[in-house]
Amino acid sequence: MSVRDDADPATRSRVLDVSERLLQTRGYNGFSYGDVARELGLTRAALHYHFPSKAELGQALIERYAGRFAGALADLDATAPDAAQKLRGYVGLYTGVLDGDRMCLCGMLAAEHRTLPEPLRQAVCDFFAANTTWLRAVLEEGCADGSLRCPGTAEATATMVLGTLEGALLITALDGDVARFTATADQLLGSLTPATV
Repeated sequence: MSVRDDADPATRSRVLDVSERLLQTRGYNGFSYGDVARELGLTRAALHYHFPSKAELGQALIERYAGRFAGALADLDATAPDAAQKLRGYVGLYTGVLDGDRMCLCGMLAAEHRTLPEPLRQAVCDFFAANTTWLRAVLEEGCADGSLRCPGTAEATATMVLGTLEGALLITALDGDVARFTATADQLLGSLTPATV
């Protein structure tokens, strides 16, 4: 990705903020440079100055989102007392996205996977692979220390957790019924948490 050395970081950040919100509410194919430019009072040329192509803008959005998500996972690793609490914290990250009336950025991109430029497709796959790896480690830890139940392999359970949460976000977007997401997440956690925890 090419970023100009003389690009204004504040404008670049504002472009990313607006683009992220638009992508999380409309999808990658549902917004244009014109939408971003109008909202920020910039010209399209100014946007192209910071991000020469929409693919480069998309790549920057994924990198920023994935970086924040990885930071949140590292915080959970550092502060949660056990694997069960890490898993609860992970669910909390999804609830936070819903609280902002948005969807998971990479979940939105995954829905459009076949229409994305190749670098974006790979970046989305990398995001979900990193999440699956983290979840697998948490599940292995929880099964070892007894804070989680282990109904199958850690890999399969990690995939189930990720798919359940992403799917629940998608269904919640239909009518905004956050209680439905919460009920699904609670049932998911209940199925993985021993009754004594």
